[in-house]
Amino acid sequence: MTGAPGVLIGVDVGCTTLSGGLVTPEGHVLSTIQAPTNLGSGTAVHTILGIVADLHAEAQTRGFALEAVGVGVPGLVDAERGMLLSSAGSHVADLHRVPLAESISAKTGVPTFLDNDVNVLALGEWTFGLARGAASCVVLAIGSALGAGLIVDGRLVRGKSGFAGEFGHIPIDFDGPPCQCGGRGCLGLYVGGEYLAAEARRRIEHEPSSLLALAGGEICAITAETLFVAAADGDPLAGGMVDRACRALGAGLAIAVNGLNPDVVVVTGGVVKSLLPLREEIIRRVGEYTLADALAGTAIHFVPGLKSQTVRGGAALVRYERARRAAALDKGSPA
Repeated sequence: MTGAPGVLIGVDVGCTTLSGGLVTPEGHVLSTIQAPTNLGSGTAVHTILGIVADLHAEAQTRGFALEAVGVGVPGLVDAERGMLLSSAGSHVADLHRVPLAESISAKTGVPTFLDNDVNVLALGEWTFGLARGAASCVVLAIGSALGAGLIVDGRLVRGKSGFAGEFGHIPIDFDGPPCQCGGRGCLGLYVGGEYLAAEARRRIEHEPSSLLALAGGEICAITAETLFVAAADGDPLAGGMVDRACRALGAGLAIAVNGLNPDVVVVTGGVVKSLLPLREEIIRRVGEYTLADALAGTAIHFVPGLKSQTVRGGAALVRYERARRAAALDKGSPA
């Protein structure tokens, strides 16, 4: 297909929903496909390969030449080998240590790049979105749990072993509840969607609340969104938990602002839709914990996570990795 315009495939593998899309090198999303990440035990790899194959076929039908694929997955990633090493919970356990990038390249015949999903989101915002043109940015993704992607002085920060950006496991309460990471009082326990829902379900067994009625009488149907709705309606239990979440998030954002002094912070993810009405309250809380001059120089945006747009991150990952590896080769060092 010589002379055909180039296109990229971006894939965002969430714990529950997988989204893939055709994206131009300039970040325009041409089409998207979504599917449950796991239709059954061990199906995630098959689902990812199927979506990539469908998008590749669509690209050919529309006259595009597929250039590369970029994939974001939740957990600790070996970006050089293109595989997920580990993840919290069992949502994508069947992806652990699978050479996913190699498998996708074998199917498509083009280079494939893999990274942590929030790193990929950060690259998407930095390359195409609200942090475009910024030297440094932090993206906090609040969904089932909480993670962060860090761009500092124009470079994605992965850390020595890939753990950079684990803001969900920053302790904000030394005497707080135990976390599955082995610590206590971690930020993610106070703002992550799964943790909020689990705590609400536990507490309504001992405290009066409208949460159960809002969930149709089914305790298992209580979600983080239910909690925010109840809080807005004046429910004391929900109101206390949401107030605590805002305070915790304020402290977490202050850590990002004081510790990294970024140009831009983007707060995104599934829980952000519920946080939007509380934005001013959260920023006020940030001000209680941060250096005033540092906060004044940081733009903080709250953006609900839209699966139709997160696929841009895969395209951004392709662009970033191509440039990084080319620069490393020019310097004569390993990529």
